[in-house]
Amino acid sequence: MYETLLVPTDGSDQAAVAASHAIDIAATRSATVHVLSVVDDRAFLVLDEDRVETVRDDLRANARDAIDDVATSAAARDLAVETATDTGHPAECIVDYAADHDVDMIVMGTSGDEYETNVVGSVSQRVVREAPAPVLTVGPDVEG
Repeated sequence: MYETLLVPTDGSDQAAVAASHAIDIAATRSATVHVLSVVDDRAFLVLDEDRVETVRDDLRANARDAIDDVATSAAARDLAVETATDTGHPAECIVDYAADHDVDMIVMGTSGDEYETNVVGSVSQRVVREAPAPVLTVGPDVEG
């Protein structure tokens, strides 16, 4: 049932905890772990033109570091791992990746910053609504 799991990561503590849960799930099923990090290009709208490329390069480097952390943890459990980066709106990129790679489950962290109106966080909430597969969200108070 769960042969392919997608773990979106931004390198945050919440994403790391979610990745830990995903890796445990994948290990029990010998599933392939797809690790995706999205460079959110909405931040570029407020930057001076001459800073965009430098900031984009820094964000791409951070994305690669976040991916490497999760991929290393998954590989240490002898799991097959595929990695990718994308640029755009994180929720859209996650949903598109899940559809394009026919993933069976998405496991992602959520900050839940505005719990009264947005229990799972805006990106997570949109992924839950639009994803072509079940989504397991791991909240900020859950330990890895």
